[in-house]
Amino acid sequence: MTLVTTPNTAETPWPVRTLSHKLSEWIHRLGHVWVEGQLTQISARPGMRTAFLTLRDPAAEMSLSLTCSPDLLRRSPVPLTEGARVVVYGRPDFYAGRGTLSLKITDIRPVGIGELLARIERIKALLAAEGLFDARRKRPIPFLPRTVGLISGRGSAAQRDVIAVASARWNDVRFRHCEVPVQGPNAVPAIIEHLDLLDRDPDVEVIVIARGGGSVEDLLPFSDETLLRAVSDCRTPVVSAIGHEPDSPLLDLVADLRAATPTDAAKRVVPDVAVERETLAGLRARSAHALRNWVDREHRVIDGLRARPVLARPHLLIDERHAVLDRLRNDLRRGVTHGVDTRRLDVDQLAARLATLGPAQTLARGYAVVQRFADDDHSPHAVSSVEQLPPGARVRIRVADGARLAVVDDDEGQISE
Repeated sequence: MTLVTTPNTAETPWPVRTLSHKLSEWIHRLGHVWVEGQLTQISARPGMRTAFLTLRDPAAEMSLSLTCSPDLLRRSPVPLTEGARVVVYGRPDFYAGRGTLSLKITDIRPVGIGELLARIERIKALLAAEGLFDARRKRPIPFLPRTVGLISGRGSAAQRDVIAVASARWNDVRFRHCEVPVQGPNAVPAIIEHLDLLDRDPDVEVIVIARGGGSVEDLLPFSDETLLRAVSDCRTPVVSAIGHEPDSPLLDLVADLRAATPTDAAKRVVPDVAVERETLAGLRARSAHALRNWVDREHRVIDGLRARPVLARPHLLIDERHAVLDRLRNDLRRGVTHGVDTRRLDVDQLAARLATLGPAQTLARGYAVVQRFADDDHSPHAVSSVEQLPPGARVRIRVADGARLAVVDDDEGQISE
């Protein structure tokens, strides 16, 4: 069929058939492709010439319709069931009559466990290189959470175990239940959706993702890269309680705390009130005992200090020092008095010697001192020679009991008063 290409404007729009044919031409140019996904619906009724399947992306809300021959399903070496991971080979086909897109497949291959584990290892290496498993990213679990967010299967044993064990350990604990599919094609989107709801709830202090184990295929959602990144981006601490020891899903590595089982998660998230009370009572008793020992020890120290003489008789030291001061004061006074007396005696002796050597003693023995008055000086001067006494010289004669003035009369040295 030849299509006439006309300008596409508001005045000359394409009819629906033209657009449908153009879309069909573009899609057919893609050719054959290999696609991986998870089967969610298989419709292959007896007598039908075409089987219809739905292939879903396990990490996103996207799906694609598949068509194939029923013999292709019957020839599969492994029975194909809903939830199985497969790789298909086909060519996109756009059905213009209904405007639908489907993938017409000619080969379908189930993904084996070995391939699944290899893919998990590749995801593990990628996330480890990005640091999502680093212990420094782990957030601490609150000691006594007020509200625990719980993501688990509807009415599952894991849910019952977590609630029963946690409530038995602490009766006041509260839960925000989120019941989701924990396997199959809808598990990852549902878990991510409810994880975001719990993370945005201000009352939820810790989130527990619980499942009671399962096969490798059943646990694939808990190693999904999209889910792991969502857990890593959570602000609320997340506890992984998948309960599958031999092959741990990658969620155990990304979560802030890994619990071996849902029961173990309840025990590690919610403390046992009875045990904590016993621990608190023990700590209280130990602290009281330590306090009493400390008080007794300090009492002994104080008693020892009080028994010392300086504290038993606090004035004794002062009295001793006072006696020492008195003794020193008396010694000082005696020393000063003795020094003064000694110096006084020395002075008396010197005075006596001075008096003995002085002119007064000489005068007392009958001697006299003659002093002449100079003509121009009213102060007399002692005379030591008769030559200094010419006639008419005025002199002063000093004896032991007084002095007299006289004048020299003649050259023979006679003196008249």
